Amino acid sequence: MLFLAGGAYLITKLPNSPIGSPVTLTYWGLWEPDSVMRPILDEFEASHPKIKVQYVKQSPEEYRERLQSSLSQGKGPDIFRIHNTWVPMFRQFLSPVPSSVYSTSDYDKFFYPTTRTDLTSGSNYVAVPLMIDGLGMYVNNDLFKQAGVSVPKNWDDLRTAALALSKCRSESGACLNNSFVEVSGVAMGSTENIDHWQDLLAVLMLQNNVNLNKPDSPSPTAAEDVISYFNSFNKTYYIWNSNLPNSTNQFINGKLAIYFAPSWRVFEIMQANPKLNFDIYPIPQVPIDPARNEKPITWATYWAEAVNSNSKNSTQSWELIKYLSSPEVMTKFYEKAVSSPRQFGEPYSRTDMANLVSGSKYIGPYVSQAPYAASWYIASKTYDGQSGLNSKLSAAFASALSQGTSVQALSQEINKILSQYGIVAATP
Repeated sequence: MLFLAGGAYLITKLPNSPIGSPVTLTYWGLWEPDSVMRPILDEFEASHPKIKVQYVKQSPEEYRERLQSSLSQGKGPDIFRIHNTWVPMFRQFLSPVPSSVYSTSDYDKFFYPTTRTDLTSGSNYVAVPLMIDGLGMYVNNDLFKQAGVSVPKNWDDLRTAALALSKCRSESGACLNNSFVEVSGVAMGSTENIDHWQDLLAVLMLQNNVNLNKPDSPSPTAAEDVISYFNSFNKTYYIWNSNLPNSTNQFINGKLAIYFAPSWRVFEIMQANPKLNFDIYPIPQVPIDPARNEKPITWATYWAEAVNSNSKNSTQSWELIKYLSSPEVMTKFYEKAVSSPRQFGEPYSRTDMANLVSGSKYIGPYVSQAPYAASWYIASKTYDGQSGLNSKLSAAFASALSQGTSVQALSQEINKILSQYGIVAATP
């Protein structure tokens, strides 16, 4: 059980602006334009006349380095958005969530279980998620219908379906080594041209009971099995290779039957090919036995709002985050995003709002998986830069996949990287 008294203590000890004095909060955000954020912030300012908010939408490129540099120089924003895997890199700059904003019991009740490990530092929560996302299985309905294949629910069935869905240019029509792949059943087996391969590989390992912090312990076999399965679609079945176009583009062009990605990829796909007939499903699972209390394991990758530990306006900053994370404001936020226009807003991070989008074609599958989601530091598309934790670990795993690095050597490299951020090789 987490104890948040330290959060309240910090609030009283920070050199805050005197209560009632006018303040201007600087808020660095990502993804959402001012046209979506400004109406929400205007309503906050109207109900908090002593607080003004300067919202700055940041470019994702080099965002982590830019933010960390600014915070290190004491010039950082009051409020900023971080990825759920970034806590180790920003630990010294994160103000604990005060109990007056969310008590431990309320935080645990309102937000998904993955936050209990993702967004903690020591015994404190240090960020509040305004959205949740993960990994969904995108399916080209037309290709599935042509092949007469059912949507897979486990990884063995996915392999069977992928082979049936693939088409290659050869005399027999079979996919052989060096044959031209016309349609791929699934995008797996390469790191060069598969978007979100990191997330896919990580969740496969978690489902196979691999300790990602130390994948060779107690035995390397489980990790080796996952690597073999992932690579088999390239090296054994030849239905994917590094010469193919990017997996996202292949799916957009109707040349890929199964594609794994977060929810935000829908916008890109629909803009590029609005006529593409696709649906999104929960990701497959390894066989589980409910009688032994086994549960599905899915993936979490999302962003959360944090407060600068050196901010002189931390009380007001947390008041804004509390406001933004309320059900009423989240609903308005979602509606503003849809009217922007988009197909949907950011999936709700609150468990008590899941029913509002559970039937959504595009984000329902993500919300349904959120209670079982786990994460790790190999998340893709976090823009943490070459010196970032995600990028370093991605490089280590890419070497293991493409160059045959042993799991033991991989484990040693992981330990070396994690130790730079004070992360011990415990079960993630």
